[in-house]
Amino acid sequence: MHLRKEEVTVAELLREEGYDTGHFGKWHLSKLGSNQPGPRAQGFDYTLGTDNNAKPNHRNPNNFVRNGEPTGELEGYSCHIVVEETSKWLEGLQAEKPDAPFFACVWFHEPHTPIASPPDLVKKYQAKYPELTKKQATYHANIENVDRAVGKLLRSLEALGVADDTVIYLTSDNGPLNRFSRDGLRGQKSNVWEGGHRVPGIFRWPEHIPAGSESSVPISGVDYLPTVCDIVGIQTPRDRAIDGTSLRTILLDGATDLERTKPLYWFFYRLNPAMAIRSGQWSLVAFSNDAQRPKAHPLVNEDMKFIKDSRPLSFQLFNVGQELSQQEDVSTANLEILQKLKSQMMRLHQEVVTEGHDWEIPVEFGRSNKRRLWNSE
Repeated sequence: MHLRKEEVTVAELLREEGYDTGHFGKWHLSKLGSNQPGPRAQGFDYTLGTDNNAKPNHRNPNNFVRNGEPTGELEGYSCHIVVEETSKWLEGLQAEKPDAPFFACVWFHEPHTPIASPPDLVKKYQAKYPELTKKQATYHANIENVDRAVGKLLRSLEALGVADDTVIYLTSDNGPLNRFSRDGLRGQKSNVWEGGHRVPGIFRWPEHIPAGSESSVPISGVDYLPTVCDIVGIQTPRDRAIDGTSLRTILLDGATDLERTKPLYWFFYRLNPAMAIRSGQWSLVAFSNDAQRPKAHPLVNEDMKFIKDSRPLSFQLFNVGQELSQQEDVSTANLEILQKLKSQMMRLHQEVVTEGHDWEIPVEFGRSNKRRLWNSE
């Protein structure tokens, strides 16, 4: 599986509008160096990254590729390597064409395993929190190392005089793998429970987004494309379904709610439960009709038929505005809301599986993968 050339990226849309575009860090969308479309085929003028995680770990990684050419081992920690490359790219742009707009995707490997963190930060957390194990201290240090890298990037933007004119969005792609960092949420990475996808998001745009302002309105990565299009003033693609909603009114106008035409939606075919939608304070979680079939960890050839025929089957309703831990199923007391959200989930899931590509995965790819039931907590 990979990001197909037929898809339209934010980078492609912005490059058509005269933006210089750069990708830095993790590219978990295709195999670099293969015939699959890479960053430069998906709208990026410049790229330094890896197709998956930094190897052998975050320290002195040896699997980076710069504009199609392997770099060999790079000295330092991955997040700082990524930021330094971004800063050099920005410096070159400002020197060559100082008034040209730019778009940069800076996608850190940290804190994905295999983890490596600066010893001084590990010692800091061991001293401050003696109850932490070495693994836990290393994990916390890993996140602070990203904080350091982000600080470097902000200082670079300030030194170039473009910090106030640059919209910055910082978030994570999913919830934590480590149970000790989910703070009462149910589930973890990959799960469709709140703990699998509920993460902070930080926006910075001086003189446009009020400093220190907060919003509890749930948003998603699918909102990024329509938001960028709205801010820049370009049309979102009309030849395909757009699942997200522009966040402009929340970011710039102080709106306290967001009108969505579609609820937020998650589907992970392998897991039990496999589906969830979020509409305001309500979270509907569902098992699929394929829940009891043992599955391999990766997507294999036999899965495609089941995915295309899948549908939500067994439902649980949670009011996360009142009970964030998702322990109390409130379906019986809210039958009208339950039926409304069930209908929305049915329609949205059918739209997704119909539009989804029917991948031809080599049969031999799945032969060595053991099957089991993947039951979330």
